[in-house]
Amino acid sequence: MLTRMSKLFVRTLRDDPADAEVPSHRWLVRAGYIRRVAPGMYTWLPLGLRVLQKVEQIVREEMDAIGAQEMRFPALLPREPYEATNRWTEYGPNLFRLKDRKGADLLLGPTHEEMFTLAVKDMYSSYKDLPLALYQIQTKYRDEARPRAGLLRGREFIMKDSYSFDVDDAGLQASYDAHRGAYIKIFDRLGLDYVIVKATSGAMGGSASEEFLAVADFGEDTFVMSPGGYAANVEAVVRPPATEQDASDAPAAHVEDTPDSPTIESLVDLANARFPRDDRPWAAADTLKNVIFRLTYPDGTRRPLAVGLPGDREVDLKRLEAAVSPAEVEPFTDEDFAVNPTLVKGYIGPTSLGLGGREDAPGRVRYLVDPAVVPGSRWVTGANEPGRHVFDLVCGRDFTPDGFLDVAEIRAGDPAPDGSGPLTLARGIEMGHIFQLGRKYAESLGLKVLDANGKLVTVTMGSYGIGCSRAVAAVAENTSDDKGLAWPRAVAPFDVHIVATGKDAAVAAFAEQLAEQLAGEGVEVLLDDRKASPGVKFADAELLGMPTTVVVGRGLADGVVEVRDRASGERENVASEEALARVLQAVRS
Repeated sequence: MLTRMSKLFVRTLRDDPADAEVPSHRWLVRAGYIRRVAPGMYTWLPLGLRVLQKVEQIVREEMDAIGAQEMRFPALLPREPYEATNRWTEYGPNLFRLKDRKGADLLLGPTHEEMFTLAVKDMYSSYKDLPLALYQIQTKYRDEARPRAGLLRGREFIMKDSYSFDVDDAGLQASYDAHRGAYIKIFDRLGLDYVIVKATSGAMGGSASEEFLAVADFGEDTFVMSPGGYAANVEAVVRPPATEQDASDAPAAHVEDTPDSPTIESLVDLANARFPRDDRPWAAADTLKNVIFRLTYPDGTRRPLAVGLPGDREVDLKRLEAAVSPAEVEPFTDEDFAVNPTLVKGYIGPTSLGLGGREDAPGRVRYLVDPAVVPGSRWVTGANEPGRHVFDLVCGRDFTPDGFLDVAEIRAGDPAPDGSGPLTLARGIEMGHIFQLGRKYAESLGLKVLDANGKLVTVTMGSYGIGCSRAVAAVAENTSDDKGLAWPRAVAPFDVHIVATGKDAAVAAFAEQLAEQLAGEGVEVLLDDRKASPGVKFADAELLGMPTTVVVGRGLADGVVEVRDRASGERENVASEEALARVLQAVRS
């Protein structure tokens, strides 16, 4: 196929869009692949749509290869199925809700577990119909509070979601493994630098869960790895509790004056100056920091939550949000403290939280602690009085928390939970997420089949998602440079970009001939036949990022054209009569 730049619906930009935060957003807009319509919503222009379609085709081919069957649901969906699974409420403000003219509640689908489950329930009733795998490539919607980063965090996005249906857990495992293998092939074909990590299930529910993350400095997800093979999203890292300690020789807890010490750093400095230890200096890890948050549940209920953790660590908000989902998390504000006068900001301690009473008792705050806060551990913490702290407060003797909550920040060098070595941290873009859902949705919606013994059994399900529109951005993040995009051939909108420079009729004629010959060989060709300066054409060629560029210019008089590789930057002078063969070799290698 031959496309001429003079006819292509594209307009490149020399300046970055004002709202661009990441390279993919900057280059996709500047190169004329996408155009912003509103926050979190983009128009796919011809070049961008070609890339998206190639991503979708790779996904489609690998899904078909494992026997999955493609179908398509509406994006506009009724409330009732999502009410049955409680996700109408659990999704909270992230769900686009609307009413039709008769007042019926509808939603724009963020994901389609309910609809696939009901479709199978409607058509299948026997174990002989299973296993089954179905998928769709569909536009999804999420009312993001803060759309950002172009295609990476939008309100409208294109996703492949597939679902497996099996009679038993062994079947689910086989389906899960088949999808996992297909995902590896998909991301290999996309040319992504990616990792597979343990993940949480979030609003989807279910048990086993893994994410496929494209490694990217600007990625929103942080993941960890160890030399021994441990890999997890930080949200899924679960540290075992520390060993319980013997505090039989600990003195009784005692309150000391600690003026002007509302921070951990100031408290440690004061403790070392006024209450020095015999064995070593006080450290931040000896203090118990208590941080108050306000949780808002989907039904509108609000409750405070206190998190206790060693003072040398901070609460990781993403880990906390994942742990308390579907509740939304907000820090306690000065206004919150004003209406909770029993809590003294900067000096909060376990004894001020109403522990031991009913959870709904007045002044009672649910208190969850880090795995390091185990029975027998001794702490310096707030006395809930301005300028005063408690020393030698022992967990299990002086206070008993309501449970554990592992939401402290994970640091490079921390030991892996499985003992496989120190952790390193990196950032990535979530490209795919696979879940063993189990029977959650089948039970809620009554999906049962007769087994081999004629007994009704609940079907077990898996859910598997890939962000197709996000993949376009992720590939751009992985491959772009300081000049623009640099597409892998598998997803590039065109294989070859021919740039004809100068006003010589022979140059234009040769470029036209070469383009037509390549198109005749099945190569997708973009011919820059515009009446523009060579500098503009070269800049656009690098910005648009086709894998191979052929420059036809002054060298043609000496029987030479230049072949450029966009990814490596290599340039090669080729005899004009050998140009066709050389370019075909590059395209087909």
